[in-house]
Amino acid sequence: MYKGDVSAAGEATALCMIMNSSTSLKMRLPALVLVFEVVMLILFALFVTYDDNANARLQNNETNPMENSLYRDYPYFADVQVMIFVGFGCLLAFFRFYGFSGMVFNFLTATFAIQWAIVIQGFFQFYYDGKIHLGVINLLNAEFACAVVLISFGAVIGKTSPVQLLVMALLEIPIFSVTEWAVLKYIRITDSGGSILIHLFACYFGLGVTFVLYRPSLKKGHSNEITSYQSDILSVMGTLFLWVFWPSFNSALTLKGDDQHRAVLHTFIGLSSSTITAFALSAVFNKKGKLTMADIQNVTLAGGVTVGASVDMMISPVAAYALGIMGCTACYFGYRYLTPFLAQRLRIQDQCGIHNLHGLTGLISSTAGICAILLATEETYGPSMYQIFTHRAPPVGDPKLLELQKLIPGLKPGLGRTAQEQALYQVAAIFATIAASAVGGLLTGMVLKLRFMASPSDKDCFDDELFFDVPSDFDRGHQALISYDEKLKMSSMDTKVASKNLSE
Repeated sequence: MYKGDVSAAGEATALCMIMNSSTSLKMRLPALVLVFEVVMLILFALFVTYDDNANARLQNNETNPMENSLYRDYPYFADVQVMIFVGFGCLLAFFRFYGFSGMVFNFLTATFAIQWAIVIQGFFQFYYDGKIHLGVINLLNAEFACAVVLISFGAVIGKTSPVQLLVMALLEIPIFSVTEWAVLKYIRITDSGGSILIHLFACYFGLGVTFVLYRPSLKKGHSNEITSYQSDILSVMGTLFLWVFWPSFNSALTLKGDDQHRAVLHTFIGLSSSTITAFALSAVFNKKGKLTMADIQNVTLAGGVTVGASVDMMISPVAAYALGIMGCTACYFGYRYLTPFLAQRLRIQDQCGIHNLHGLTGLISSTAGICAILLATEETYGPSMYQIFTHRAPPVGDPKLLELQKLIPGLKPGLGRTAQEQALYQVAAIFATIAASAVGGLLTGMVLKLRFMASPSDKDCFDDELFFDVPSDFDRGHQALISYDEKLKMSSMDTKVASKNLSE
């Protein structure tokens, strides 16, 4: 070997070691987790205590255990937990060589995001007498905040390290909590299914992050951006878990009783109509007239988002069905045309197409909610209209409030808004939420670009081997990319060679 060859080999080895050290988790991840846990221990010790339903001192012989809020809130908490850890986890494992990362990074990020949200949201929603009072309802709210982070994660999947994802959750949760608090306290909107505060916020935050993390060399894709038979099956399992439990997600925070009953009905109807529409669109626009797994994995869920803003309102079952069809159609064509346009023209590489499943459908849902508010009358709802649209209830001192409180004991005073005024506030909330999330995403993206964040190189994107000890059959998986036709050709060539050797 020549000296030049030895020198070149040495330089290549050194470069490889430098690249490995730049993405090594050996010190970065443990140090980050240690800091997080110390901060969390301090915050929990200083500020977190039990709420009344979990406090033994407030329970006595006259207390009926079955009236504890646990039995009201825990079923919804459990359902949403399945969506967070199993549904999202499996859904994000759709890349052939990124299954470990998709599922495990979801697990890591979700676990931290829920812990962090318990504290941050606690200060805004459950803080009194100098303490955050902790109950199952806190956990449920924290899971909704976690869902925001995981939706945003979909925009940058494959191009970020676990360190970057933890930092993204660290920054996104406070920005989301402040936005949620400001919108609900000062703009005061109706958004039971979270179309504005969850789906739109998560979408445009994620797009802001991925805009800053734009990778020019990936403009035309990456060789690892492929799926496999197994990864597609795992991903559609995630879709099924999300599909089954989405009614709980949409109805968890609605008023108990007929409101929650409608929320479940509308969500199921919307999901059902979007599902069969997705199958039809997938077949008709496929050149071979076949179904595409990516459509089944994502577009079928659009109806759950589209009914969100009006999910507890008297919109009628047919409206829920129509919203499912509209959301599915917008989502499908978004994946087909808008996602490539955003990547090629606007430097927005939306890896999972969150703008289609959460952005476009969130906008449709918000518009439907505004229409439902404008059409709401006492003739349709009865006195309970002022429970659903709380800000339209008469203010303190209005004689009508006393009349309504005789019919609905416990009805709280509202702001006396008209339907038109409330609709305008809904519009204001949409723009405010999108603006806050986009700016927050851009700023978070700038932080994630810092050198010590262990960001993968363009070459190492969408590859489990960068951050995991992979099993021995992982490399053989790359060799399995040979198509069936190529295998037949190779088999034919081997047969010809064998026949030639026998004849000789």
